[in-house]
Amino acid sequence: MNDLAGKHFVLGLSGGIACYKAAELCRALIKEGATVQVVMTEAAEQFITPVTMQALSGRNVYTSQWDSREPNNMPHINLSREADAILVAPCSADFMARLLHGRADELLSLMCLARPVDQVPLLLAPAMNREMWAHPATQRNMAQLTADGAAILGVGSGFQACGETGDGRMLEPPELLEDIVAFFQPKLLAGKQVLVTAGPTFEAIDPVRGITNLSSGKMGFAIARAAREAGASVTLVAGPVSLPTPRGVTRIDVKSAQQMLEATVPEAERADVFVATAAVADWRPSNSSDHKIKKDGSGNAPQLAFTENPDILATVAKSARAASGRLFCVGFAAESHDLVANAQAKRARKGVPLLVGNIGPATFGADDNALLLVDAQGTQDVPRASKLALARNLIAEIARRMRPAA
Repeated sequence: MNDLAGKHFVLGLSGGIACYKAAELCRALIKEGATVQVVMTEAAEQFITPVTMQALSGRNVYTSQWDSREPNNMPHINLSREADAILVAPCSADFMARLLHGRADELLSLMCLARPVDQVPLLLAPAMNREMWAHPATQRNMAQLTADGAAILGVGSGFQACGETGDGRMLEPPELLEDIVAFFQPKLLAGKQVLVTAGPTFEAIDPVRGITNLSSGKMGFAIARAAREAGASVTLVAGPVSLPTPRGVTRIDVKSAQQMLEATVPEAERADVFVATAAVADWRPSNSSDHKIKKDGSGNAPQLAFTENPDILATVAKSARAASGRLFCVGFAAESHDLVANAQAKRARKGVPLLVGNIGPATFGADDNALLLVDAQGTQDVPRASKLALARNLIAEIARRMRPAA
């Protein structure tokens, strides 16, 4: 799946040490299916050569508005009209100021000014020293550029080339790529609050052992990313998994089912959509030992008593917010057999409008999956695809089902 297939970007480089990241970003865009035309300012050429960017993009690099390769001598018109977006990465403090004032004395700023603003979006990836980033002038410029329609992709924090540490670093290429992909996704849930649970829970037997399952959390994390791409504010309550947090998503880490319940219930009071993807353990030891339980050589296993865990999905589905229709609840069922019958029974038992079923052993830990959508009208198979593609499909289904009630 190439998320940017068919897209054509003008990748503009202004002056800054972060130009070295533009090389990796250019390659990442191309790997994602896009074509890239690089335009560099004179200052950018002090940090990386046009030859490097030409080799990576497979196209001649433009550096001057007087480039004689253009028969009409108008590269600022020709190149901008071909683009699906102009992406300036790195975007220096000086270049932001140029854009703000409509300066047009070199090719890149001229192209940004001359682009059809309703057809060619402008994406900016700032890169500068922490003091420059925090300066009121930069913050004012950024606010005005946003008001003028530019999309500011944000900055990272950390060690800077000057030796200082703080905000202002250009985001890393994978982060920028995720933001760029998100920019082009339909904003089906704009303004909505989405709550997702993901991963397994871990129910302690003693300090070193416990009951858990094989859920990797990948499906839930993909749904959180897809919801954020669709314009929602997303909170992800995650069991013990080692997955990076999707860009722009607020993450709450928990271990046990009880902890997940305690984190989920208050968040659900603010949510418009709740997607219960987590594979919550049905049972927990009644009494967890404070010390490691050791074998005594008798050959007898310790006797464990179990208590049923709280039903998080059913609890939220019975809340006043869900009952009034202000919260759309989606459940997941990971089954080992008889998927249709078990998923239909679980939907009725949980009292949710939509339940998503899958065969757990066939998907745990995998990057792809096949789903079964179950609602009051029947079932619908969703063919095997990447979990991110399935997540986007599910978000579209949720948005469609919420629309009549909106």
